[in-house]
Amino acid sequence: MVEKKPAVTLRILGIDPGSRVTGYGVIDVVGVKPCYVASGCIRTAEGALEQRLAQIYAGLSEVVGLHRPAQVAIERVFMAKNPDSALKLGQARGAALVCMANHGLSLAEYAARQIKQAVTGQGGADKEQVQHMVTAILQLSATPQADAADALAIALTHAYNSRVYNSHANSGNGLPAAPSRGRRRSTGRWRL
Repeated sequence: MVEKKPAVTLRILGIDPGSRVTGYGVIDVVGVKPCYVASGCIRTAEGALEQRLAQIYAGLSEVVGLHRPAQVAIERVFMAKNPDSALKLGQARGAALVCMANHGLSLAEYAARQIKQAVTGQGGADKEQVQHMVTAILQLSATPQADAADALAIALTHAYNSRVYNSHANSGNGLPAAPSRGRRRSTGRWRL
């Protein structure tokens, strides 16, 4: 009798940092199937930047305490046209990095284009396309807010790039490989 191995579950937290709104998304990868756990937005109150950064830190700390992720992924900072916006984004990202470090969690970083490519098959996809694909991949009953959808997309990107996901997909156990990034089916639709 062949003993069936239990599916490995990996919990991933995705973070889409912002000085006003920081999105978070938590997924479980069971075998190779990504499953929705939670998502939302940490909205900071008006006030001094240092107070907003403290709110981001506290909000993410609460998310980590509640969901206990094994791995964390965050969007890499891109150069914005407005230097002041880029600086504030970097500071919000810094609050997230320190929070994860204080919880003993390491981070993987992904560029926005890489995230869009992994989830939609197009590096230049817009926010609505990302929301649509996240909703479809995770089989959600409603479309998440844009920042939460971006965070879920970051978590999905990390899942598709994780060694656990790829080792299961390539083990010959009949599980599907990671979704194709950019290849089309003969129907012309992007694979999920």
